[in-house]
Amino acid sequence: MSMQTVVSPAITLTPAKRTSLTHIPGDEGWPIVGRTLAILADPKGEVERMAAKYGPVYRSRVLGETSITLLGPEANELVLFDQSRLFSSTHGWETVLGRLFPRGLMLLDFDEHRLHRRALSVAFKSGPMKSYLAALDAGIAARVAQWRAQPGPILFYPAMKQLTLDLAATSFLGTGIGPDVDAITRAFVDMVAAAVTPIRQPLPGTQMARGVKGRARIVAYFSEQIPIRRAKGGEDLFSQLCRATHEDGALLSTQDIVDHMSFLMMAAHDTLTSSLTSFVAALAANPQWQDKLREEVNALGVAADGPTTSDHLEAMPLAEMAFKEAMRMKPPVPSLPRRATRDFSFAGYAIPAGTLVGINPLFTHHMPDIWPDPETFDPSRFTDEAQRGRHRFAWVPFGGGAHMCLGLHFAYMQAKCFTRHFLQNLSVSLQPGTTPDWQMWPIPKPKDGLRVVLSPVA
Repeated sequence: MSMQTVVSPAITLTPAKRTSLTHIPGDEGWPIVGRTLAILADPKGEVERMAAKYGPVYRSRVLGETSITLLGPEANELVLFDQSRLFSSTHGWETVLGRLFPRGLMLLDFDEHRLHRRALSVAFKSGPMKSYLAALDAGIAARVAQWRAQPGPILFYPAMKQLTLDLAATSFLGTGIGPDVDAITRAFVDMVAAAVTPIRQPLPGTQMARGVKGRARIVAYFSEQIPIRRAKGGEDLFSQLCRATHEDGALLSTQDIVDHMSFLMMAAHDTLTSSLTSFVAALAANPQWQDKLREEVNALGVAADGPTTSDHLEAMPLAEMAFKEAMRMKPPVPSLPRRATRDFSFAGYAIPAGTLVGINPLFTHHMPDIWPDPETFDPSRFTDEAQRGRHRFAWVPFGGGAHMCLGLHFAYMQAKCFTRHFLQNLSVSLQPGTTPDWQMWPIPKPKDGLRVVLSPVA
């Protein structure tokens, strides 16, 4: 199949009429605002209250549109696995990400998505991943050394946000981008903030206006750099995409590369910041697990100034289990929107084409019949034996099906590399008298920045 046959999928979806959804139990809340304020204030509690009152299929109204929420592993499987192509990711995410991150991989559907995903996968093969590891390892080691040299209280979320931004710039764009790096990273920060701002139009002085300006800066930079990267090569992700081809041998277009790079850097930066912060918060609150992970790191036998290798990462199963448990408790994308392409039924309810449908990993990850004592941090939930009898869509922090996160292994690599340097050099504890309070939507982050204390280890 050539790209010409799938460039512009002819999927036109009209939002379902509210009157066609009234047979589904639920509560649409106040006029105009619906239940938007409730979901913003307490997304986990809101979904749990609605589920307790109306069941695992319910009607709500958020951000100006009536939608249907489907809860539990079976709902996750229906929507994410989606063998029948019932659900459009493009039309689900468009209102949130379409203006600033158009045609990123998550905003493509079906054949077009498959072909672009295959072209992008070259950047996540073994050779490039080893190059990324070297860049990540050096960047993490340098930052941890700075923290070790200045121990004591720290607001960890902004520190981690800066680190992941720097790492994304280095491993994705390369080490030689020079003075442009600050402008590029600032543009990305503005774009990410604008994606979830309540004011959706780029009015003067608004965050959306800053985001639109940031996108213009990114488009100009990438467009200028693409022919340069194609000529000189390189192992960074940007250079890999500049040389990537579709099945028919055609290079990705300039616009495709711009759109994919923008989306991949956003995804790698913001979701990893959230996941690694919740991981560190869990270690700070559970020193017994912190000690166990430090024992695993020390057993690697690598000198403090030695490089991290792929073999070292393979020898860190407990770190991976702990990272998975942190993402169970606070999935980096707590809810996932789709739009129904055709009429369908679920749990006895008929749902018409055009309906905005959402699933909720945050709810599924805290279902007590799947995860006993779900508020307790327990990495042993992810031993091979513990996972064997569990529904395969009970844990979905990376999504699933065709839209499974392309950067999954990149995330594990970065998490383990971070764990190795962090725990080899530092111990972390919660600042006395503080209890972290988290904003769980649209991407989890600690409201107070996560106040912790770092102490050097011998």
